[in-house]
Amino acid sequence: MRRPGLLPTLAALIAVASLTRGARGQDAPAARPSASILLDRVVVRWHAPETGGVRHPQFIFERELSFQARIEALADPDAEPGLYRDRHVRAAIERHITETLLASLPISPAPTSAEVAQRAEAARISLEQRARGRARLLAAAAAEGISSDELDALLRRQARASLYLDRMVAPMLEPSDFELKAELRSGATPFKGQRYEDVAPALKRWYVGQRLARALAAYYQSARARVVLSIVPAR
Repeated sequence: MRRPGLLPTLAALIAVASLTRGARGQDAPAARPSASILLDRVVVRWHAPETGGVRHPQFIFERELSFQARIEALADPDAEPGLYRDRHVRAAIERHITETLLASLPISPAPTSAEVAQRAEAARISLEQRARGRARLLAAAAAEGISSDELDALLRRQARASLYLDRMVAPMLEPSDFELKAELRSGATPFKGQRYEDVAPALKRWYVGQRLARALAAYYQSARARVVLSIVPAR
């Protein structure tokens, strides 16, 4: 069942799925030859007041969107191996826009470069966890020709977005031992039946990732009426 009210319309977002590789259940391609890695194109153009409005349009490129859709599929326990579908493309668009919006907002006090770097490294580990392993994350990046610099830029965006949520919305990056132990006892984590001392670092990353995902989804729901999005067809 498809969720109503997608931005701007369900038909437009499904159109993105037909534009990106691997969508609609097609086999995800192997890594491309080096000659084609240099080629890319805009598939989504959007703007919002937070990013400067219509005078400062934002763009999502095909390779990055395909990479992000792969991550959504890897994090989806119901996804078929090697495939991503419409729902993963839509989720990737929503996450990309939300992270970009949050990363553009001022943070008080402003984070230092060291804090952003520290949080970016935490975002890398969290992304590996979502992809169910570093090898799968790197394979997804290689399949779309995502360079280390491009991955670092994505991680810095995620870092600034998470720092904004933590400092300007609600603390969520440093849960207490009490919170983590209570979550472990709930049985709702991937670490059910294990000792807290054995899983504390991984549990913290998982817990923070879940809180951030919920906060990102909530922010998107409040912001989507302000976002103007259009699909850029292939020429």
